[in-house]
This record gives sequence, C-alpha cells and structure tokens, in this order.
Amino acid sequence: MEKEFLYDILRREIRDRKIPLSLGKTCPVKCTFCYERDHQYYRNSFDTPLTTQEHWEFILNEIRQYPTVPRESWVIGGNEYMEWTDLFLHPRCMDWIEEFLETTGRNIIMFTVGYVDPVRINRLTEKYPGRINFELSVITLGQHRKQLMPHAPSAEHVLKILDGPAVTSANFYSFGPGTMSEDARAISRVNPRCLLWMGCLTPLKTLDAQTTALTRYGRRFLADEARRIYSMNLPNITMIHTESYITAFLNRNKILKTFDACGLDKKDTVVMAGNIYRILHLFRRNRARFLYVPNDTLGGDSDCSTLLTFNDIARRISGQRVVYIPRVVMEHASGEERDISGNYFAEFKARFPQVHFKVLHKVNSSLSNKKLYEKGYIKNYVEDYLGNPLHKKFEAVSLPN
Repeated sequence: MEKEFLYDILRREIRDRKIPLSLGKTCPVKCTFCYERDHQYYRNSFDTPLTTQEHWEFILNEIRQYPTVPRESWVIGGNEYMEWTDLFLHPRCMDWIEEFLETTGRNIIMFTVGYVDPVRINRLTEKYPGRINFELSVITLGQHRKQLMPHAPSAEHVLKILDGPAVTSANFYSFGPGTMSEDARAISRVNPRCLLWMGCLTPLKTLDAQTTALTRYGRRFLADEARRIYSMNLPNITMIHTESYITAFLNRNKILKTFDACGLDKKDTVVMAGNIYRILHLFRRNRARFLYVPNDTLGGDSDCSTLLTFNDIARRISGQRVVYIPRVVMEHASGEERDISGNYFAEFKARFPQVHFKVLHKVNSSLSNKKLYEKGYIKNYVEDYLGNPLHKKFEAVSLPN
C-alpha cells in the first residue's frame, strides 16, 4: 500500500476519534459470533499493514493537532475504513497506549477479549485514574467458551484481569440455563465494581449454523437467567443490552412521546425497524403509515432502526411519494449523512427522484443511547418487561411481509 494512501486512511479514522492501529492481517482470534469475520457484504475496508513505529508517530502527531475536549474519549482501533481486530495482540499496543495517555492528556476506550497483562493494565489504570474506559468482552466463562472463542485467552486469565481496578465494564451473554447468571456471580465475586452488560449474542446472516443455534437457544433462557441475577442482588450495576425489542418496550413512553411530537399525518409514511413497528402498532395504530424495514443487510435476527441501511430501505419503497426517515439511520461518527455501510443519504435520494424524503430529526442517536442507559437495567427488564402483561401482546405483533 502506498504511504500517502495509507496515511489518508489513517486520517479518516482519526477524524472519527479513532486511534487506528493495525495488525496487518485478519483477526486471529476467530470468534465464531463476530460479524467482522465476513463484513464485505455490508461495508468496504482497506487492508492496512502492521502498524510500525513510523506509522505510530504519524498517528500520534495527527491526534495532537485536534483540540482536547473534556470527557471526549478516543477509541483504540479504526473500524470505519479498516477491519476491526483485537489490537491488543499487537506487540507494541500497550506501549503506545501508555505513551498516548502520558503525552496527550486525552481519554481512551479500549476493547479486547483479554489480551492484556493484568498487572500492567491495572497499574496503568492507577497511574491515570478516570482516563481509561476498559470494556472487556468476557462473552462467557463457561462450557461454550472454547466453541465460541477458539483462540481467546482462558477464563482464568480473564478473571485475573477483572481482579483489579482496570475493567470498567464486562459483557457476557445467555447460552442456556446456568450460563449468564453463573458468569455474573463469578465476575462479581472478583470485581464488585465494574458494570455488567448482559443479553444475547445476535446471530447475523454470516454466522455458522452451530453458533446461530446456540445464540437462539440462549435467548430462550434469557428471562430465567435475568431473574436469577435479579434475585442475587449483586453490588455491581447490572444492565441488559443487544435486545432491541426489550429496549423499545422499556422506553415505549418516550418513543410514543417523540412520535407524537413529529407532527405526522395519517397518510405520512415512516421508516422503522421491527422493534419500533411493534410499539407503534400496539399503541399508535393508524396514526401514520408504518413502513416496516427488515435489517436485510445484516440479516439474521438483527432488528434495530440504528442498524438499518439505505439499501434496506430501498428494497421496501414501492409507490410512496413522501417518506420520513429517522435521523438515527444516517448519523455517522464523522458527522456526514451516511449509514452503517458508508452509503451517503444524498446518493440514496438520487436513486428515487420521484420520492420526497424527509428526516425525523427528533429520532436520533442521542435519544436512543440515552434511553438505552436510562432504562436498560436488569431490574427494569424483570419488573417492567417480564412483570408487565403487555409484553406478551407486544411480542405477539406480527411483522408485515
């Protein structure tokens, strides 16, 4: 790859507040559930070489040109124009993170399945308190770990990382009875402070049949596992994520209030994914024309407006003259109007000159992210979802063909 072309890619990632290190190869961890193992069907990326010291100096100097913004965090790794990999397999990753913290005064967000030295990362956290958001992908500590993560660090190693101040949050999932709940118990025992993110892995269309079957099996036991955790009364903050239908139901009042504030007419056509369709069909039937759009690009069990693409929407347009699209579909990190596949809104509109597209600015990522954190507690799931008779009617709403 030509040097200037590479540096242009790095600059693009840096504009999105990324620290674009590269392993120079596909991720060797080979987690079976990873949607990045075959991402070419939904986004393009460039094959960047292994990051060298020269590349690192360029990256650091470029980042230093940006103003330091309080509470703004930079993500380790580029993932808009580069393939997402576990960058803590890079032999210099921890050295460069330490240099970044020491010389820039900025915060970082780091993701890994556990390729860090427990002593070093905990020491670094103590040296730079409050500046490292360490999101540890535990996935599972149990019997399915080897199947799902054939080359990941051992469960014993992960627990050593958790036994200290470094980890901000740990995410893990339901794979059947006694899985998510036992992991919650084990993690809380060694780290009663970190946030626990739980739910189910979402099978996308590129996952193998065995992994897809296991994730769907786990979803069958999510309610029972959540109730067990709820009854444990752990000292950790316990939250549920990845389940867009649960998030939508728990935030139904805000969704309805926002929908009502959009000033839509009965004849107006509004784009939405299945989770929102069920809410509006249940509580606002005939208040507008609901254009249900499946997440065909990602496929599988994906069902979320944030992950819709313009290609998804294009497949459902048929004779409409005016179509409203939620802002959240096109809120790219760069500030440009692009979907998760990198397609531009302007180019999409040009494909349908006969349709007038309008944007629902009130339905944005700021709203969705805020409500995810505000309502996404295990307590709310158990009490206001499982304990609410309406959730059965909500789940029973069928989606249009």
